[in-house]
Amino acid sequence: MTILNPLREIYSDQWLLAVHKPSGLLVHRSPIDKHETEFALQYARALNGGEHVYPVHRLDRPTSGLLLFARDPDTARAMGQAFMAGEVAKTYLAMVRGWAPEAGIIDHPLRDEPEDRRLRGQEQPVREALTHFRRLATTEIPVAIEGYPTSRYSLVELFPKTGRKHQLRRHMKHINHPIIGDANHGRGRHNRYFAERFGQGRLMLAAIAMAFNHPVTGEPVRLDAQPEPSFVTVLGIFPDSGVVLT
Repeated sequence: MTILNPLREIYSDQWLLAVHKPSGLLVHRSPIDKHETEFALQYARALNGGEHVYPVHRLDRPTSGLLLFARDPDTARAMGQAFMAGEVAKTYLAMVRGWAPEAGIIDHPLRDEPEDRRLRGQEQPVREALTHFRRLATTEIPVAIEGYPTSRYSLVELFPKTGRKHQLRRHMKHINHPIIGDANHGRGRHNRYFAERFGQGRLMLAAIAMAFNHPVTGEPVRLDAQPEPSFVTVLGIFPDSGVVLT
């Protein structure tokens, strides 16, 4: 039986492999999901002819979109340093509750969230966290979810300038515009409405673009990824947004 690879290849050269990861797929084995058997890492290895690949950053399990791997340790090290130095420009698309401001900067430090449950009772360091955002569209639907006769939503682009765990999800909650489908930082009533309306629940957060200088050639690289169908379908509530997803 042939197993379909859920990753969609976006970019490939002798040093790097970029793919689109669907929502719900872990990047690699995690202490949070000890019994999970499928990972983006193993599927990326299949795309690499069975040879090992090295993830140079991470996407949360429910987040879909661009995921970058290196084909060798030296390239992985160079890309990891570029991410740490803020030399990789990342763009995310998110649907949030309410009408967000047209643009803004969220400068809000975040406390570390360790994956190991054994460490969660211990005091964790607070680190600088910075996110820029831009509103693309708004909509209002005639559905009462939280006591009002209508419900408002925004489509926003998010540009994280730091890489803290769950940064975008926590930052949007901080400004009272939580991301739809976020079970940990969102609003349950809105999450349930969209899960019921579209027949499935998902986090409405997707990594759609990435730009950096190639770690070997030095040439500028721009990667773009169309969000997966389950994401685009929900965006149908923005009928007149004028947003073109490519």
